[in-house]
Amino acid sequence: MDYLSVIQMLNACHGPAGEERQIASTLKRLAEPYADECYIDTLGNLIVHKKGDGPKVMFAAHMDSIGLIVTHIDEDGYLSFGKLGGVRPENILHTPFRFKNGVCGVVSLRHGRSVKEMTLQDLYLDIGAKDRAHAQRLVQVGDTAVSRMPAFSMDSRLVSPYLDNRISCAAMLEALSLIRSHTSDLYFVFTTQEELGLRGSKAAAYTIDPDYGIAVDVTAARETEDKGRGTALLGGGAAIKVMDSAVISHPEMVETLESLAMSSKIPFQKDVLISGGTDAGSIHVTRAGVITGGISIPCRYIHSPVETVETDDVRAVSRLITAFSEKNFK
Repeated sequence: MDYLSVIQMLNACHGPAGEERQIASTLKRLAEPYADECYIDTLGNLIVHKKGDGPKVMFAAHMDSIGLIVTHIDEDGYLSFGKLGGVRPENILHTPFRFKNGVCGVVSLRHGRSVKEMTLQDLYLDIGAKDRAHAQRLVQVGDTAVSRMPAFSMDSRLVSPYLDNRISCAAMLEALSLIRSHTSDLYFVFTTQEELGLRGSKAAAYTIDPDYGIAVDVTAARETEDKGRGTALLGGGAAIKVMDSAVISHPEMVETLESLAMSSKIPFQKDVLISGGTDAGSIHVTRAGVITGGISIPCRYIHSPVETVETDDVRAVSRLITAFSEKNFK
């Protein structure tokens, strides 16, 4: 799979948390050739079903992104904004953003404010408006904006905004195309509003009521001189989740994923994440409980416009999803 092309296609959609309809429609078109049924539920989750007689297996990768939401337009036409998800001021200063209608703007720092001490309230969006009336013809309070930074390759690595978590969506699409035979009843779910509290996956997991659940997401890869944030390394293979702040993976799931990786010669590593969580946090406590774990893609600079992954890791994750899908549980 050409991961760069898929990411460029997905990022061309307007898909911040709560407004995932465009990206869901795009993913639905890409997934339909491999599905027995494909539908979008009330909360906007895209559910891709490959029918089987065995246990229900739910894979979940969230398709929403972090973003900005306009809260005020001042008399000079500058926009104040709030955040959708984990937006940090140092990651967006002097970067471009795009609204759903195509209007673009640049994030700037208010005069007299300190870069060292800045908060989101110290920033504003400049959309080139002459005054408030001009700005209101372009955008309204409540409109949302997403990063306009490009996606590009850097040797074997991919750099882009919103690899969290659209690179996992690409991995799930690739796995769908690779599955040759299966007995499990497979549900590939592209979830909504994960960045706002795992909201979409709660509804999807309750409806599906899976026997096994696997969240497919990115995990923090160790950066230069950063030894405490996470255990995963870029280029180390698929990261099999042991725990994060939202879940302790079921021992059976960890053992099964490790066994499949070894038998299929898929490079893998352990993922112990001290802070941050995934859709596994909501899936594992659904109804009477679900045997749940996670397969993660190591990623640097998460929630910045230049998130970075290694394509071999993405491929390893796709292969491990495929191996679990084809597993016979009898």
